Amino acid sequence: MHIYTDLAAELRELNPDEKGIEEQTEKKGNIEIKRIRILNDIAARRLGKKKGCYITIDAPELESRSPEVFSEVTDLLAKELGRMLSFDENSTVLIVGLGNRGVTPDSLGPQTVSEIHITRHIKKFMPEVLETPVASVCAIAPGVLGITGVETMDVVNGVVESVKPTAVIVIDALASRRAARISSTVQLSDAGISPGSGVGNTRSELSKESLGVPVIAIGVPLVVYASTIIGDAIGMIAGEPGIDCDEAKLRNLTESLVKKQSGDMIVTPKDIDTIVKDMASIISGGINLAIFGDNTESLAALLS
Repeated sequence: MHIYTDLAAELRELNPDEKGIEEQTEKKGNIEIKRIRILNDIAARRLGKKKGCYITIDAPELESRSPEVFSEVTDLLAKELGRMLSFDENSTVLIVGLGNRGVTPDSLGPQTVSEIHITRHIKKFMPEVLETPVASVCAIAPGVLGITGVETMDVVNGVVESVKPTAVIVIDALASRRAARISSTVQLSDAGISPGSGVGNTRSELSKESLGVPVIAIGVPLVVYASTIIGDAIGMIAGEPGIDCDEAKLRNLTESLVKKQSGDMIVTPKDIDTIVKDMASIISGGINLAIFGDNTESLAALLS
């Protein structure tokens, strides 16, 4: 069965011997940070990911919804984002929240954008209310082609041409091959992103090559393909001692059944609304902290 995943860390797990990849793992308490850099076109083609750096923050304890863990992951996200991009008072940052606000597992981008500290209009029209100089931040949630009739790339490119940002940060929902990662993982990448990739509806990519400015993609796995779950279950069954079965035949039969009965069915947890809300707060908090640093709290008070 085809394995669907947008996470570079999972693709690396499936291809542990692939050359042309640098990998580094760091532990911060119970949180694991994995940095993967795809160095050449051959490795990129075999993994199905663009060349670039992919950072995965795995925090299983996020599932407990502890405020302390939320704060720790927010701080780590801000630090990793700060390493990828430098921000100062002369920076202009465009935040793009991809997805469909009306579909809960696909609403991460729009929900995150609603919690970003927007300062561009204040710097332009009311600079005197700012206690200290800060970066200029603006944001959009362009919606999806099926509702707007306009390609996301066209919308974002038009805003980029008008605003002329020094960097673009894009947020979107992703697909994982493990259900356990849905509420516990964040991926950052400097290789850009293709809107809709998490649900198999890939559009024109948003990247440095297409927009002309650095693009950082931040994604959270919020869905798993049913065929992936079934494939893992079949592998576990076939590997159990005392069970005599042909794994290849089981997989072929199961894949045929999935295609006939449900197609590429996508699965998400029953509490996905809470998960999306929590992850949107973590991502927006990390972005705000990375861009504004010590001014984050004062800006929050000003904008509330």
